[in-house]
Amino acid sequence: MSEPMVSEAKNLTIREVRVILTAPARSRLIVVKVETSEPGLYGLGCATFTQRPLAVKAAVDDYLKPFLVGKDPQRIEDIWQTSWVNSYWRNGPVLNNAISGVDMALWDIKGKLAGMPLFQLLGGKCREAAAVYRHADGADEHEVEDNVRRYMDEGLHHIRCQMGGYGGRNPISRRPEGALPGAYFDPVAYAQSVPRLFEHLRKRIGYGVELLHDIHERLQPIDAVRLAKDVEPYRLFFLEDPLPPEQPEWFRMIRQQSATPIAMGELFNHPLEWIPLVKERLIDFIRVHISQIGGITPAKKMAAMCELFGVRTAWHGPGDVSPVGHAANLHLDLSSPNFGVQEWSGFPDPLPEVFPGCPEVRQGYMYPNDRPGLGIDIDEAQAAKYPCPPGPPDWTLTRTPDGTSVRP
Repeated sequence: MSEPMVSEAKNLTIREVRVILTAPARSRLIVVKVETSEPGLYGLGCATFTQRPLAVKAAVDDYLKPFLVGKDPQRIEDIWQTSWVNSYWRNGPVLNNAISGVDMALWDIKGKLAGMPLFQLLGGKCREAAAVYRHADGADEHEVEDNVRRYMDEGLHHIRCQMGGYGGRNPISRRPEGALPGAYFDPVAYAQSVPRLFEHLRKRIGYGVELLHDIHERLQPIDAVRLAKDVEPYRLFFLEDPLPPEQPEWFRMIRQQSATPIAMGELFNHPLEWIPLVKERLIDFIRVHISQIGGITPAKKMAAMCELFGVRTAWHGPGDVSPVGHAANLHLDLSSPNFGVQEWSGFPDPLPEVFPGCPEVRQGYMYPNDRPGLGIDIDEAQAAKYPCPPGPPDWTLTRTPDGTSVRP
């Protein structure tokens, strides 16, 4: 960094905070842009809560923006702490995502001021690239196998396997009269299908590739315990989200009865949801949605705590994380010694056009670019071409065969 910029940084202030909503690949994405008093110096952050984007936008526009304008963007820790308590009540998904958008943007600005990629400011590389996993689905075991082989041919070594999506797509023939609409699934048929799927895959593909599976909280706790035992012979890399956040005590029973590695956390908001699980070594991978917990500042602290207890990171990285959020995940992956694996759903067109500088994946590894900060930008004119669709999502309206509403 040249001497003039260092001098100007002493009087740097936040000039504007804006929310950009866009849905280039159908998922509703939320990006926060923090502009500074230095012309052309700004940062981007991910605040994507795709089910409630307008609530996050209002939190940023109506509360965080007036709180932040005029402050020094270099004081990241102080801004995070004061933003977190300024609402008095905290640790909710809307406010956490709003804070995250600002927090990531400030780290982006910090990297640009330093003239360094963010991973350098977080301690430097622990590895050259981050191993990713992708999702192989299919209507039956053979279609799943075909998709697993396709990803293996692309160089992936970690592949998550589902059959018929979350909870399967078994036909529901016993709905009661007048059953309400929803995303119906049969938890019994689903639980029985999973061991069959992995028995098929291991027989046909062998053990030279890491296989994963996501329960997505679709089972009663005791059935999740049974499934963790049933898939143990197939040596999963991990079994994801076997329980909802509301049932943490059941993790002790899973641990007592099965050596299947457990990954948990994409719905977590509050530190008390993950601290006991990590301290008691009841999970093996933490996979929070980092904007859901408030951004990079709390995520780097979480990663350090998990390292002390032998828990690895596997940050949430589906299509409803913006490329800005994926870039933040990657910088944490590269700089964390206890990195495990990174979920990645791909960057389909036109995402790379809307977000220039997307990280690249080659032969199963995600690589950063050498640009300062997060290394990613947004083309606002392109983003405006893809407005967010209105209304709540349908897939969260999950029901069992008798019509009972259950966790999605």
